[in-house]
Amino acid sequence: MSGLLALLDDVAAIAKLAAASVDDIAANAGKASSKALGVLIDDTAVTPKYVTGLKAARELPMIARIAWGSLKNKALLLPLLIGLDLFLPAGISVLLLLGGAYLCFEGAEKVWHALAPHADPAVAEAHDVKDPTELEAERVAGAIKTDFILSAEIMTLSLSVIESPSLWMKLLTLAAVGVLITVGVYGVVALIVKLDDMGVLMARKGYLKTTRKLGKMMVKGVPKLLWLLTVAGTAAMLWVGGSIFLHAMDTLGLHQPYASIHHLAEQAANAVSTALAGTTRWTVAAVCDGIFGLALGSLLIPLTTRIIAPLWEKMRAAG
Repeated sequence: MSGLLALLDDVAAIAKLAAASVDDIAANAGKASSKALGVLIDDTAVTPKYVTGLKAARELPMIARIAWGSLKNKALLLPLLIGLDLFLPAGISVLLLLGGAYLCFEGAEKVWHALAPHADPAVAEAHDVKDPTELEAERVAGAIKTDFILSAEIMTLSLSVIESPSLWMKLLTLAAVGVLITVGVYGVVALIVKLDDMGVLMARKGYLKTTRKLGKMMVKGVPKLLWLLTVAGTAAMLWVGGSIFLHAMDTLGLHQPYASIHHLAEQAANAVSTALAGTTRWTVAAVCDGIFGLALGSLLIPLTTRIIAPLWEKMRAAG
């Protein structure tokens, strides 16, 4: 009997440990997901363009294929990042540096595109005479490639904020973050791309006048929502990209301008009331990070478009 009680006690202890581990994973996953919020906004803003110009019936299947590709991207990245964290921890900071630079480049490119508009290749492609199946396959492949870069940034950023030395905790937390983010992002994307269809249905077949009116408002509001998402995504890219790049520089031993920005944020916080100190500190730091991100991205545009991109195309053609 005493042996049975001892066994039950051990089982209870294991159950408590497992519950604590689940809580730790959830806490770390929540923190990591919130840290990657800026990249998530951009991921959500970017994806709807891949289904633009295609039949409405193919929108959800395409998003499902992209989401599945995103999960496979994260499954591939997971062991690579864990291995890097184990054997070359400085490599995480280097990856964050490169990822931050990429986000700054993308954000700055969108800003300059808005200031000096030119033809959007995705829109032009939708009007080309092309087999729908081939076009869909190209769009899905392009979206998954873009997702790979964003997923790498999200997973690397998430790994950098996990407060646990345990390998299994990091592994399980990253897996949880990967699934949570994929389901969340592509679930929201699916809702966004179908909002106009839902609005049309409500406007045409709504039983109540209020329902029909709401449907019309939804149809008119979707383009504005997509524009707002684009603006928010661009701002998030510059802010998050600049913040990641500066923090990675600081981690690698280059403490400026990271230290100066945080000193300025602290001075601004001390100049206002205690109630507004936290908001002021965050706002000043975010604006400075965004300005730095725009400046860095603007410098990277000619380097990328005139040197790196042509070189990459030559390597692809040769290979």
